Amino acid sequence: MKLWQKILLTVFVLLIALVLLGPFLVPVPPLTDTVSERELADADSRFVQVGQLTVHYKERGAGEPVFILLHGFGASTFSWREVLAPFGELGRVIAYDRPAFGLTSRPMPGEWQGQNPYSPEDQAALVIDLMDTLGIEKAWLVGNSAGGTVSVYTALTYPQRVSGLILVDAAIYTGGGSPAWVRPLLGTPQMRHLGPLLARQIATTGNDFIRSAFHDPSLVTSEVLEGYRKPLRANNWDRALWELTVASRPLGLAERLGELNLPVLVITGDDDRIVPTQDSIRLASEISGAVLVVIPQAGHLPHEEKPLEFMQAVREFVLSR
Repeated sequence: MKLWQKILLTVFVLLIALVLLGPFLVPVPPLTDTVSERELADADSRFVQVGQLTVHYKERGAGEPVFILLHGFGASTFSWREVLAPFGELGRVIAYDRPAFGLTSRPMPGEWQGQNPYSPEDQAALVIDLMDTLGIEKAWLVGNSAGGTVSVYTALTYPQRVSGLILVDAAIYTGGGSPAWVRPLLGTPQMRHLGPLLARQIATTGNDFIRSAFHDPSLVTSEVLEGYRKPLRANNWDRALWELTVASRPLGLAERLGELNLPVLVITGDDDRIVPTQDSIRLASEISGAVLVVIPQAGHLPHEEKPLEFMQAVREFVLSR
C-alpha cells in the first residue's frame, strides 16, 4: 500500500472513531436539586395509577358532559388554570399531565413493559385508559397545540369514546416529530448519551418561547414563568423529554381529517406565531361541519390570554349541541 493510501486510511479510521466515540467524550453531568413529582404537587393535585404511569391530574365539576384537557408541548395542567373552574360549571373536567410533562411519572427505558409510554399510540391509549380508570364513558377532548394532535389521533383511533373535539391552535400541519431519515439516529447509543443534554436547552430558551406564545408578552409574569418551569425540578425531566423526542413521528393526520364525524370547534388566536393562525383556519375548513372561532389580540394560548372570550366560544358551542 502506498504512503498516501495509508494516510487516507488512517484519517478515515480516525474520523469513524471520532463519530462513534466522540459523543461519549462529551460530559453529561447529572441534574442537581431535582425531586419526585409528588413533592412538587399543588393543593388540588391528584395522582392515579394508569397502567405503567402515575398520572397527575386536576378535576373540577361533576356530571355530564365530561371534558378532558390536553396541554401542549412544554406545558402542563398549569396551562389550564384560567379555564378549569369555568369548564367545571359546564360539567366534569379533567386536566392531566401528558407523558414527559408536568408531574406525571417519567419511566426510563427498561422500566416499562410493552409499548413505549411516550409513543403516539400509547399517548392516545392513555386518554382512554385514564377515562376508564376515572369511570368516564365518553368525553369531549380539548387539545392545545400538540395536545390537539393527541386529541385528533385519539378521536380517529377510538371514535366511540369521544363526544366532540375542541382544538385550540392544534398542531396538525406542523410538528409531528423528526423526519424519517433522522429517527434511526436519535435512538443510537451516541444520541441517547447526548439527548438529555440537548433536551436541557428548554431550560434556557423556554422563557422566550413562552413569551412568543402570547400576543401580549407583558402577561407573562414571573408567576406564570414559575408555573411553567416548576416541572423542570422533577427527577429525569430531561431524559423523559428526550424519550418523547425519540418516540415521536408524523401521524399523517391532515390526510385523515375527512374521517372525523363528530362536533368540532376550532379556536385560534389571531396572532399565533407558533402554529400559524392560517393553519387553524385551514383546519376548520377541512373538517366537515367544524366551527371556527378566531379570538382577537390572542396568540397561541387563548385559554390563558383571553379566558373569557375562550370560554364564551366553548360554552356557546357545547350548549348548542
